[in-house]
Amino acid sequence: MLQTILLVAMILISVALTGVILLQRSEGGALGMGGGPSGFMTARGAGNLLTNATSILAVLFFACAISLTIAGNMSRANESVINADDVGAIAVGGDAQAPATTAPAPAPTTPLQPAAPSLDDLEASLPSGAPAPAQ
Repeated sequence: MLQTILLVAMILISVALTGVILLQRSEGGALGMGGGPSGFMTARGAGNLLTNATSILAVLFFACAISLTIAGNMSRANESVINADDVGAIAVGGDAQAPATTAPAPAPTTPLQPAAPSLDDLEASLPSGAPAPAQ
């Protein structure tokens, strides 16, 4: 529940931050798209407002990102990323004891079919007068 709320807040903050950044006047003029102040405020007032809004939204963005990380790690606080029994099985070559929490796999009810025909099946399907493939 907390992660959902934080994720929605993160999306809203990201959209608002993108909009505020795009509203700011271009200082470099690399493409000639700088433009003058055409809003309801003077250039200086709009610049201060947008700069402050960008700073506040950036702080909220990073705080929300850190909160999402903490909330995501709260549910698995007592679990290890690497299971020690599985690491032992890999190091020994698969002969280590299986962890007690895993159940044995059920026996298949039908015999397993190969994914593709084998070379023997291909040779058996050739007519008797056809030459055999070179080996």
